[in-house]
Amino acid sequence: MNALTPIEYFALTQLPVERWRGAEREACVDHIAAEVPVAIEYNGISHAVMLASPSDLEDFAYGFSLSEGIVARAGEIHACEVEEAEAGIRVALTVSGQRFALLKERRRALTGRTGCGLCGVESLAQVRRELPPVAAELSLSDHTLHDAFYALQSRQRLQQATGSTHAAAWIGDDGEIVCLREDVGRHNALDKLIGALARRHVDLASGAVLLTSRASSEMVQKAAAVGIGLVAAVSGTTTLAVDIAHSLGVTLVGFVRPGSHVIYSHPWRLTHLAD
Repeated sequence: MNALTPIEYFALTQLPVERWRGAEREACVDHIAAEVPVAIEYNGISHAVMLASPSDLEDFAYGFSLSEGIVARAGEIHACEVEEAEAGIRVALTVSGQRFALLKERRRALTGRTGCGLCGVESLAQVRRELPPVAAELSLSDHTLHDAFYALQSRQRLQQATGSTHAAAWIGDDGEIVCLREDVGRHNALDKLIGALARRHVDLASGAVLLTSRASSEMVQKAAAVGIGLVAAVSGTTTLAVDIAHSLGVTLVGFVRPGSHVIYSHPWRLTHLAD
C-alpha cells in the first residue's frame, strides 16, 4: 500500500498491542482507527454530536447538512470551520438565514416529544421524511458494477491500515471510482462522500454509490434526499430500506460479488451484458 496522506494519518493512531499467533506472542505496534466526538453547529447553535473518524470533516458537515435536509444545496452554506475542542472536534457552519429559521422551527417542533432512539430521530413520524422520487436516469451494466466493487478493495486505505473502517465510493456510468471517503461509521462515510461531491459540483444523479456495509434505511434515505438513483452494497439490507427504495425510486442492490448481486427495487437501472 502507498504511504497514507496526512489527512489519512490523522484518522488513525499507533498503539502498543500483544499479538498472538498460536503459542507465539509478540509485542508490537498496531494502527488503530481514531474515533472522536464531532459536534456540528449551525449559526452558533449546537445541533448534533456524532462519533466519527477525524478526517474530511468539512465534507462530512456539508454531506450531513444536505442528506438531512438542513440545506437544499451546498451554496446555502456560507462558511465551515473545523477546530479542536476540549472533548473532541467542533465543526461550525454558517447557513443562510432562511435555512437557519427553518432549522429552528424544526427544533421547536421536536420539543417535548418522546424520543424513539433511532439515530437522533426524536419521534416515530420522523423515521421517514417526505421526499420527492428520484429522477436519475443512470444506467449501468452488471459487469461495470462488479468491476467497480473489485477496484474498491484496493482503494480503502484506512481499512487496509486498521481493519476498522467503512467506505462509500462514487462511480460514473463508466464504472470508474471518482471519489471515495472512509469512516468508522457507515453513515458518516456516505455523508463525507455526498459532501465531497457537492463541493465539487458533481451531478449526483449521474452516478452510483458503492457501500462496503449493509444498505440500511437511513443510508437509502440519505441517498434519495440528494438525488442519487442507485445504491449498491457489499452486504444485505432491511425491509424498511427496501420499502423506502421502492417508494422513492432508488435502485437498491445488495450482496454484490464477482458475477452476482441481488436487486431489491427498480431493476431497470442495471443491464446485463453477455460475456
